[in-house]
Amino acid sequence: MTFFSEERAAELREVFFESSQEILQGLNECGLALEKHADDPAILRRVRRALHTLKGDAAACGYLDMSKLAHDLEDAFSAELPAGKTGALAELVLTAADTFHAMLSAYRENILPPPSEAVRACLQQYLGQHPGQHPAQHSAPHSAQHPGGGPSTLPPAEHSASRGAQFGWSEYEQMMIEEAVARGEAVYNVALEIVPDSPLRAAALQLVRNVLHACGSILALRPDDNVVVEDVKVIEAAVASSRSRDWIEQKCAIPSVVSAILIEKIEDSEMKIVESGQAHLVPQAVPPSSVAALHTVENSLRVDTARIDAVMNLVGELIIGKSALQQIVSEFEKRLPRDPLRSRFVDALAFQSRVLGDLQKSVMKIRMVPVEQLFRRFPRVVRDVAKSCGKDVALTVSGQQTDLDKSILDALAEPMAHLVRNAVGHGIEPSEERIAAGKPARGMVRLKAYHQGNQVVIEVGDDGRGIDSASLLSKAIERGIITREEAARLSPAESLNLVFQPGLSTASQVTEISGRGVGMDVVRTALEHMKGSVRIESKPGVGTTFLLMVPLTLASIQALLFRAGDQLYAVPLTMVLEITRATEDEIHRVDNREVLRLRDQVLTVVRLDRLARTRPVAVARRLYVVVVAVADRKFALLVDRMVGEEELVMKSLDGCLFDAEMVSGASILGDGTVVLILNLPAVTARLGKAQPLEATA
Repeated sequence: MTFFSEERAAELREVFFESSQEILQGLNECGLALEKHADDPAILRRVRRALHTLKGDAAACGYLDMSKLAHDLEDAFSAELPAGKTGALAELVLTAADTFHAMLSAYRENILPPPSEAVRACLQQYLGQHPGQHPAQHSAPHSAQHPGGGPSTLPPAEHSASRGAQFGWSEYEQMMIEEAVARGEAVYNVALEIVPDSPLRAAALQLVRNVLHACGSILALRPDDNVVVEDVKVIEAAVASSRSRDWIEQKCAIPSVVSAILIEKIEDSEMKIVESGQAHLVPQAVPPSSVAALHTVENSLRVDTARIDAVMNLVGELIIGKSALQQIVSEFEKRLPRDPLRSRFVDALAFQSRVLGDLQKSVMKIRMVPVEQLFRRFPRVVRDVAKSCGKDVALTVSGQQTDLDKSILDALAEPMAHLVRNAVGHGIEPSEERIAAGKPARGMVRLKAYHQGNQVVIEVGDDGRGIDSASLLSKAIERGIITREEAARLSPAESLNLVFQPGLSTASQVTEISGRGVGMDVVRTALEHMKGSVRIESKPGVGTTFLLMVPLTLASIQALLFRAGDQLYAVPLTMVLEITRATEDEIHRVDNREVLRLRDQVLTVVRLDRLARTRPVAVARRLYVVVVAVADRKFALLVDRMVGEEELVMKSLDGCLFDAEMVSGASILGDGTVVLILNLPAVTARLGKAQPLEATA
């Protein structure tokens, strides 16, 4: 049974999936921290809080398998921790995070979740149980108590005042209670004893729960819904209510169902109990660090990225409209330069442009997220790969607050994971080899992010053995990727770029952790797809660094517009180094490759008119040369006419309309003209290679 429409339930599930990713990331971090500080109570509280949240949220979405698993783990962590099991504690948390992640993936695909035997076996090993024993059976004192730590039964009403009672709320529930008290709400601890011989016990329990919900907002409730109803003798709750204590007591006095009632009011942040008259109850105080965090006002709002993209598309249409207005005002000025309306048009357009610019920046900031969200994934990756390889490796990060477009951040996850795994598995040497080379036994992997103009640079580096370029060249020649003559002409940087050739690796053997080269072509392809590039810096015996350069956003770019043949093209302005002029006589052929000498540099020539398959320009005509940087190389683009600079709103382009590999997108100008945005890495790779003589005739 569900209380929501299918549409609303789908929205709640999406919120659950997104929030659960943060929770699982927190579990991973807790697991790594427990490997170093297994007895830290603050870390254990974070684990319990995460499990409690997962349990409730999964149950609310109908994912009962996940809720039950989280419930069992929470019970285990709520009990006294077994002595001598500190090593298994971190492994249990990390295995639980992996299991929950697999279950979430299954729920997203609407398929059955995978079995949880691995984490349950880890849990049994941690608790020192025999297979099949339930976690709740671990502690004998626990079996005689309420799941929250309080008594299993209330004393008779006439003896309540003398014997007393306890409400053992979990850490998370105590935080909820403390937050409500801090807001000035009246919070009551309520305990109701169920008549032992009550008929239809399940219905009686549900009736009690309904009455408690009618009394106010339920902050905590014992026992959970999934217990055996015949075993329930007492229901305990923490209720935030605007009603008086007497009103609640009268409401809860259900004939033939409730045999005894205990109600106590929580007065202040120290959770002192007043108005009881029956018992003096002082629950466990909330740790000061947790209390301080309750006082933080939640001022963030989760918004689906599709909604932000829709707003960004509308802003893009406004930018196109602004360009059209600019052209109209410009034409008006030429025709009627002395018309008094001219200045008013100009002022109105300037105001609109300023507001539109602020709107665009605001929407862009909404799309921006810190790269910390990406970097947080990799301590676990480094730990797992290092453990599987028998290496000692640490991870350092810097520049975590560097902002990047969310879509680019998500696209970077897989290529960066591949680079990090390779850095640990292949780049870092074993400890014995490092010590023999005079290095520290512990290897180091570095992640660093920073802004560079309109780009973000992310470095993935290590202090390992570096890349042997000689070995790389030898394997490339052996596999027929390049000839010996071509290898002799390669610069050191071009030699390192051979690692991006499919299947080329410097690893001596293939393992589960691939060597550099296996899949590295996928890394470069992923970067090019997001209009970025990758560069390598490596020194044998010192280490290797991969520099991933990506644009701040894919929504809009500052571009240089020009014509080649009969087509209007654009390239990102950040990739343009300079613009100059040249004639055909200044272009020469070297090894079937056209080159242009510019001062002390020799640049590979790229004729863009070949994209449109138009006839080459006349020999005597002076050409425009646009010098661009692609990765660590420079190219000379030959174009017919310069158009100018303009901000372009990126639009996706159907592959059937144009060569999708050569064009990364399109845009529309104010007059309706379509401009194609070139994918420079693909263009230079295809048109910058050696060409037969007849191709330039």
